[in-house]
Amino acid sequence: MTVQLYARDVGTGTPLVLLHAFPLSSAMWLEQRQGLANRFRVITPDLRGFGGSRLGGDEPSVDAMADDVAHLFRGIGVRRAVVGGLSMGGYVAMALCRRHPDLVLGVVLASTRAGADTPAARENRLRQADAIDRDGTVQVLLDEVLPGLVGPTTYRQRALVYGRVRGLVQATPPPAAAWAQRAMAARPDAFETLRGLKVPALVMAGDEDTIATEDEARAMADALPNAELLVIPRAGHLCAVEQPDLFNQAVAEFAAALARTTG
Repeated sequence: MTVQLYARDVGTGTPLVLLHAFPLSSAMWLEQRQGLANRFRVITPDLRGFGGSRLGGDEPSVDAMADDVAHLFRGIGVRRAVVGGLSMGGYVAMALCRRHPDLVLGVVLASTRAGADTPAARENRLRQADAIDRDGTVQVLLDEVLPGLVGPTTYRQRALVYGRVRGLVQATPPPAAAWAQRAMAARPDAFETLRGLKVPALVMAGDEDTIATEDEARAMADALPNAELLVIPRAGHLCAVEQPDLFNQAVAEFAAALARTTG
C-alpha cells in the first residue's frame, strides 16, 4: 500500500522533486526551496514516516518509498519531473527510475551509491535499527551516523549548519528511522538500472564525503549512458546543506537545459 506523502510545493515551471537524506526530512531542502523556486516548481516530500508523512504498515522497502513518490506525482498533477535524491533519497530516486521511468525527466544523484550494502554495512544498519527499537530513541544515530554527515570543513567553520543537521537528526521519529534502515539494508544493486537509463543524469559528490565517496560517484557516472559528474569542494555527505549555492547552481543549470531540450 502506498502512503500519501506530505510535501512542500513552491514555485512554478519545470517540476523538480527533491528526496531527502537519512535520517533527516524535507526540512533539509530549505535553501533549495528558497534558491530554486524562482525558476522551478520545487517539490520536497517527506518520505514515509519522516516529517509530516505517516509510516504505514508495509514491510521495509526502498521500492515502497519509490511507489509513494509515484503516487504523489499523480496526486499533485505532475506528469514528469526532474528527480533529485541525496543519500537515501538517491536510493529512492534510482528505484523510481526502475519502477516508474515514465515519470522521470532527468535525475540528480547526490552523495549516494548504486551498489547494494556490503554484508558488514547491512549488519550495521540492522544493528542500529534494533537499537532504535529497543531504546525508543535515535541516540545511536546521533552517536554513530551524525559525525559522518558533514565534512571537516563544515564541522570547523559552519557551526550553525552542523547544529541544524544535529537538530534534524534528533527530530527523526524512531519508528521511521528503524524502518528506513531495514529498507536500505535490503535494497538491491542499481547499476543495471543506471545502465538502462534513458534520461540525462547529474551525479554529485562532496570531496570530503566518507559515506558515499567520489570513487562511488564516478562509478555511477561511468555506468550511466548520459551523465555529468560534479565534485563539490569543502563538502561532506550533505553537500546540498553544506554548499547550497554550488549545489543549487548545478541543479538549476541541469534542469534548465532539460527544460529547453524537452520543450
